[in-house]
Amino acid sequence: MLNFSKTKIILIGLVSVFFILFTLSNFAKFDNNFNKKKINLGLDLQGGSYLLLEIDNEPVILKELQNKIIFLKKFFKEKKIAISNIKISKNEIISFETKSSDIEKVNDFLNDKEESINPYIDKFKSFQYEITLEKNLFNLKLSKYGLISLKTSSLDQAIEIVRRRVDEVGTNEPNILKRGNDRILVELPGLDDPMRIKNLLGKTANLSFRYISKSSEGTFGSEMLEFEDGSEIANVNKRIIISGENLIDAQPRMDTETNEPIVSFTLDRVGAKRFGKSTTNSIGKRLAIVLDGKIISAPVVRDAIISGSGRITGGFTFQSATDLALLLRSGALPAPMNIIEERTVGPDLGEDSIKAGLIALLIGFILVILFMLIKYRIFGLIANTALILNLFFLIGVLTLFEATLTLPGIAGIILTVGMAVDANVLIFERIKEEKMYEKNQVIAFDSGYTKSRAAILDANITTLIAAMILFFLGSGPIKGFSVTLGVGIFTTLFSVYFIARLLTSFYLLKNKNKENLI
Repeated sequence: MLNFSKTKIILIGLVSVFFILFTLSNFAKFDNNFNKKKINLGLDLQGGSYLLLEIDNEPVILKELQNKIIFLKKFFKEKKIAISNIKISKNEIISFETKSSDIEKVNDFLNDKEESINPYIDKFKSFQYEITLEKNLFNLKLSKYGLISLKTSSLDQAIEIVRRRVDEVGTNEPNILKRGNDRILVELPGLDDPMRIKNLLGKTANLSFRYISKSSEGTFGSEMLEFEDGSEIANVNKRIIISGENLIDAQPRMDTETNEPIVSFTLDRVGAKRFGKSTTNSIGKRLAIVLDGKIISAPVVRDAIISGSGRITGGFTFQSATDLALLLRSGALPAPMNIIEERTVGPDLGEDSIKAGLIALLIGFILVILFMLIKYRIFGLIANTALILNLFFLIGVLTLFEATLTLPGIAGIILTVGMAVDANVLIFERIKEEKMYEKNQVIAFDSGYTKSRAAILDANITTLIAAMILFFLGSGPIKGFSVTLGVGIFTTLFSVYFIARLLTSFYLLKNKNKENLI
């Protein structure tokens, strides 16, 4: 019925005030913490940077093959099976030979689903490695699904590290998404100068501590590495004392003696023990701190470092020390990344988009209001009041969840205005039909609201299903449109069946004896 209890009226009023306050928080400042939430503007509205990164998976595949060789040697040694001439060829194939008497055993191990030597990927119903046999020579090559599994793992790890680095910079509402098996999309709204973030994302941040050796002799061998500032080239031992994986924390600091920026670091228990033992036996040697294949600094070890903490010097500015500490804290990328596409959207373009969207919304809004007033008079005014409140509810909900508004999102709001009016038109036209057969106006109005409900729900539910499909299958801008459209459906139903119906009941009950109310 059109009668509303006092409790229901109070609840409708409280809900309306609640969302109106959230909406107003986007346009006015409040001192209390309750109204500090705001809608965030997307890349296309406030400007910013767009980066498309591609992972170079070759080092990941090579590392996997190298680890596999170590595992194969250990596995067959435990099984007391002799293998020889194990190596990795240029086309990423591991090959090794075995005795004729052991061929069948080796083949059985490699094709056994229960053995860990060649993991079986249940998801793809495939082994990680494809096996080919030529006489007593075995060839192992990553299968198609083995590569997919490896690349997916690498991509997931890279996304997490990219997210950490971006979050550390303090960018507002970054959008970081997968693109295929080896690409990452990074949208950074409000970032006008992308150079710093490009430098941070472009570095793998593989940190290692190694000693500078005077000759190329040694179990692990050595390699010539250049200092980052180009001042020197040193012969560095390939044996890694500790790596970035042993770091717990890294922070920029000021050296109290030289008044220069440095990076202080803290090691985990394993790293501290290994570092302490190594420096105890290497007093007087130069310790190279190597980042991404270049030496940052190479201090001489004066005393044993057993505290589990240390510092990195290298003529840093405070900004470079901060960035290095950030890279070390966030962890090393599993593989190098290349920026294959970048765009910068200026705030002027975003401002133009907002103006164009608001003008479109205003024109549509005015035309709808005029139509409803001319067509339905006082009830058109009621529908228009509900329509305005519907916009407040919609923006209030988006503000509550601190959603990111994009240009397609504004299109979703404009579409919501049309759908809200459509529901009121269906109701009023149904009321006109009911009045032809029912003399009691209160019953006719109530029947109009009740009997039009099925058609309104059908239209809104089908639209909601389409919005959900767009949300789950679409990309960033499409998701923005689907979110505002989906939220708009719920706020439309609330404004029509609670706000408009309440105002209609107030007017109708006071003027029920008048003829031709609608």
